Amino acid sequence: MRIKEAAARSGLTQDTIRFYEKSGMLNAITRDGRGWRVFSQSDIDWLTTLERLRATGMPLDDVKRFAKSAHAPDQDSPRQQVLRLSLLEKHATILQDRQAELDACKHYLTHKIGIYRTALEVTND
Repeated sequence: MRIKEAAARSGLTQDTIRFYEKSGMLNAITRDGRGWRVFSQSDIDWLTTLERLRATGMPLDDVKRFAKSAHAPDQDSPRQQVLRLSLLEKHATILQDRQAELDACKHYLTHKIGIYRTALEVTND
């Protein structure tokens, strides 16, 4: 499939895919006789992984480290697997902290909304 379809399937823009390719976060993408990129399902799966990591707010440097490890010649070695696991666990902790902060903010907003609704009900009576 071409880059337009790869973008649609992965949730990324064509420019982002090109950036990821230039940044070394993708394995070499096959090119056809005209030099156009031809993406495989495996490429789409990987692009989706990158999209999900970024959507969670993982810093680009960490995504690059994750990708470099995943594409290393010794990608299945315990050292590379521990590196990727470490990056994911660190980021999961950050997400957990962010979720707790968002929950506290939501609780605060719900409380304030209740105060304003009560005040308006009293005013309208």
